[in-house]
Amino acid sequence: MRSAEIGRGLSLAEWQNRDNRARYDRPDHHTLSLYLEGGEGVVREDGALSGGGPDKLCLLPAGHESRWLIGGRLRMLHLYVAPETLAYQAVSALDVDPRTVSLRELTFAEDPATAMLVRGAVLPLDWEAGADRMALGAACHLLLHTLLRRHAGPGAERPVKGGLAPAVRRRVAELIEARLAEALTLEVLADAAGLSTFHFAKMFKASFGLAPHRYVTERRIARAKGLLEEGRTSLAGIALACGFASQSHFTRRFAQATGLTPAAWRWAA
Repeated sequence: MRSAEIGRGLSLAEWQNRDNRARYDRPDHHTLSLYLEGGEGVVREDGALSGGGPDKLCLLPAGHESRWLIGGRLRMLHLYVAPETLAYQAVSALDVDPRTVSLRELTFAEDPATAMLVRGAVLPLDWEAGADRMALGAACHLLLHTLLRRHAGPGAERPVKGGLAPAVRRRVAELIEARLAEALTLEVLADAAGLSTFHFAKMFKASFGLAPHRYVTERRIARAKGLLEEGRTSLAGIALACGFASQSHFTRRFAQATGLTPAAWRWAA
């Protein structure tokens, strides 16, 4: 149905199937799958397991083998994770030796926290909209972190102290202002700061008081307000200049942030 490359060995797919068969023959990536609709008629043939359904979770590590009989219609979300990405997240976010990380294989598991994260933070986003790309990246990295914490053994997070160094904070803020019209991602900002995406997100919030995607959205809205008050740029031009995918996307986000449509804001100004 739709897919997105998140970067750094992470990708997403929302997928549907009906009355079919599927198999995994030692894939080179980990797969986290959540049933969104249907699944009650799915059978894992190699293990004679059944019990699928909405919000059930499957975790299939790289290198595994499995065979599936798909009875009826289903819709699923898949998060594909390269092993080196999981290893990097383990050492950078949890201080865990990646050689000790071994994902537990799960079939039709109950994981309400992961289901809530997918339904609340991943599915509602426009995967193709530049203005939503940072939020999508943050949500996928949180999914990866949750995967490690819940299904790859215990690990203690390092405490965050002090936030970004002043020079790094200034560099990141200037980068955001200079590239508001572009599809900024968490990876771009983390690279500018020289940090992993997970630690950058935490350090950024400690410094700015907002998650990166929230801060970028607020800066886009602030720039849009200035352009609206100037009155010289069309609404479509403002949407483009502020990094929104379309005029309708701009109108929706602006109204959510201010309670007024851009046209009403311009008239009131």
